[in-house]
Amino acid sequence: MSDGGGLDPQDWAAFRALAHRALDETLDAVHDIRDGVPWKPIPAEVRAAIGDDPLPRAPSDPADVYAAFAAHVAPYAVDNRHPRFFGWVHGAGTPAGIIAGMLAAGMNANVGGRDHAAVEIERRVIRWWCDVFGFPATASGILTTGTSMANLIGLLVARRAAAGAGVRAGGISAEAGLTGYTSTEAHGSVGRAFDVAGLGSAALRAIPVDANLRIDVDALRAAIAADRSAGKQPFIIIATAGSASTGAVDDLVALADCARAERLWFHVDGAFGALAQLAPDLRRLVSGIERADSIAFDLHKWLHVPYDAGAVLVRDGALHAATFADHAPYLARTQRGTAAGEPWFTDFGPELSRGFRALSVWFTMKTYGLDRFGELIAQQCAMARALGERIAATPQLELLAPVTLNIVCFRYAAGLEDAASDVLNGKIVIDLQERGIAVPSTTRINGKLAIRLNVMNHRTTAADLDATLDAVLAAGAGLLDRSSA
Repeated sequence: MSDGGGLDPQDWAAFRALAHRALDETLDAVHDIRDGVPWKPIPAEVRAAIGDDPLPRAPSDPADVYAAFAAHVAPYAVDNRHPRFFGWVHGAGTPAGIIAGMLAAGMNANVGGRDHAAVEIERRVIRWWCDVFGFPATASGILTTGTSMANLIGLLVARRAAAGAGVRAGGISAEAGLTGYTSTEAHGSVGRAFDVAGLGSAALRAIPVDANLRIDVDALRAAIAADRSAGKQPFIIIATAGSASTGAVDDLVALADCARAERLWFHVDGAFGALAQLAPDLRRLVSGIERADSIAFDLHKWLHVPYDAGAVLVRDGALHAATFADHAPYLARTQRGTAAGEPWFTDFGPELSRGFRALSVWFTMKTYGLDRFGELIAQQCAMARALGERIAATPQLELLAPVTLNIVCFRYAAGLEDAASDVLNGKIVIDLQERGIAVPSTTRINGKLAIRLNVMNHRTTAADLDATLDAVLAAGAGLLDRSSA
């Protein structure tokens, strides 16, 4: 076999020109984002071009590969960069994040461990977030793909605290009776974490919520007492700071008090709501988060770091390391040289191979400053409240949940029965999406299908929200007219 010169380009000048073109066109797309639409369906021929693409045995010209991307991928995104993307809970990204992503890819660093600057950047980022949430110097943390993984890590540390060191070798038997508690509004990743951790989703108690969709603390205490009477071992309370459906925030102070009184681990799923801590006028909503034993949150949501970037913080850093650290001989640590720098991040999570997502977080925080994000979060929540007020004052519409943070849930009612209203509102959402006007999503509130607008994009203005609501009203009236014709 002849030496082909590795994988570097033979024509660096041509490759450099292509790379510059790709970066310029990426920046152009963000600069001109309002000229496009937040989503459009993938044409059948484009879907076929992707789906029928044969296994690439032979090389292709990078310019041809980029052309395929530009034609078949870039135009058909669920474009959460767009100011009228209101679906689910998606961050919008930033120009600074584009640079950071490029730099991280260029370095190709493995941040599982060893002694190099990328590890130091993640350590610095984790320390910054410990400072934001008032965690002590002995706390630890790790960046993750998102809050789903962060919730799992927090749960595993809590399991280690409850079951002892032997759980790592012996696992958990059904007879152990470990039980956890969260609300009926909790994210689905919480139940999935119980499954993956070997506890079983049946070990998680879903506690009812009050009129503000917050966990009913009296019902929680009763459930804990009932489980103890039945011989179970309660071990964790999982609070929600910003529910995915409505943005509801549990009473974290009351839950912290309950956890302390019951001697349970207190974990906060703060996927996006935890970052209300950055906005002085909203900080009261997450008061008590500083008392958590662990916090999970996303940085690709309200901090707009490019996907993916989440984090988990653990108050007891030694316990966190005891949950995961395992020094295999091929990963021996040294006092000097490349294998120095203990502890490694692989000691705080399940992964050894980890990308340099910390650079995007560091670059974002340094470029914009956390005060700016606090201002944006406050502005977006204010716009959401104003939208909720307009909905409440519009006869055809019905506000279905309190606007706690930035999520507005409502429906086009017009005197319809619930079943007919569900069908109509589902059609309205699809109509707005397919016409490229806006991307709302849906959820259910007390059994009713809700149109759900998540006001998170830093490019969104009040005019975007007004135009979207006008489109909802027009679509609802048009659909009603056609159904009665």
